[in-house]
Amino acid sequence: MTVALRHDWELTEIEALLNLPLVDLLWQAQQVHREANPGYQVQLASLLSVRTGGCEEDCAYCPQSMHNSSDVSGGPQLELQVAAVLERAKAAKEAGAQRFCMGWAWREIRDGAPFEAMLEMVAGVKQLGMEACVTAGMLSNGQADRLAQAGLTSYNHNLDTSPEYYAEIISTRTYQDRLETLQRVRKAGISLCCGGIIGMGETLKDRASMLQVLANLDPQPESVPINGLVAVEGTPLENQQPYESLDLLRMVATARILMPHSRVRLSAGREQLNQEAQILCLLAGADSIFYGDTLLTTSNPAVEADRALLAAAGVQPFSIS
Repeated sequence: MTVALRHDWELTEIEALLNLPLVDLLWQAQQVHREANPGYQVQLASLLSVRTGGCEEDCAYCPQSMHNSSDVSGGPQLELQVAAVLERAKAAKEAGAQRFCMGWAWREIRDGAPFEAMLEMVAGVKQLGMEACVTAGMLSNGQADRLAQAGLTSYNHNLDTSPEYYAEIISTRTYQDRLETLQRVRKAGISLCCGGIIGMGETLKDRASMLQVLANLDPQPESVPINGLVAVEGTPLENQQPYESLDLLRMVATARILMPHSRVRLSAGREQLNQEAQILCLLAGADSIFYGDTLLTTSNPAVEADRALLAAAGVQPFSIS
């Protein structure tokens, strides 16, 4: 089949995909995935929390928000420790990671010493021969330009959920704020890493709506993380009912059909999936996993478990230069 790239997806089309019989959805997604990702390679990405907790945003899912009793700001902070962060990046590369992602729990990037250190970290990661990704909230055009000059590969800024459900999750930043941040990143020539979370009480229509926003961006995000809620004690969603693993699988498969050339990242919540469910996600279109023991502040499968997963699936990680 020939993979068609579209930016005019209708909500009803996406809902129909999410509602397909699972075997039909997986078959359609796999056909797209085999053409877009010959050889079934998977990118390994490592994620480090550089600045942890104390965030001014009130995201209902996040243990890093100062509005939530789970705020984890008491731990060590690395935002000025360039050498320590680059040591972690080097260790991630030696463990097999091709991409190193760094997170700052900020509402927006702060100028001054922390931003200068961020630029040094980005440049250092690139010198190691790795892709460098940053997530640090909103940013200005000038900050985006400087990150591009430092060699930043990608900027992560998730939509989290649909425009319609967004106000149920976050009140301190608008959906339009998020879209404008994406535009600034694009304008600077940096690739986008942008996805969302399921399991926060949203409807199937909300999931379809979020995917519609992502798929109809032109160009589409180069990286699309699909996250499942990790319900953390002390957050407003701590008692949220767990999502079904097959729902996450459906999101991965539908994202692959809608965005054939994007890297679909199996992200937070992966630890809640058994090996068989993760292999199905790889089959359906996921071509990246976060690799390492933690994702910012929540746990992730251990490196050895991930090596066993890839071996069982018969897929190979992308090679590192």
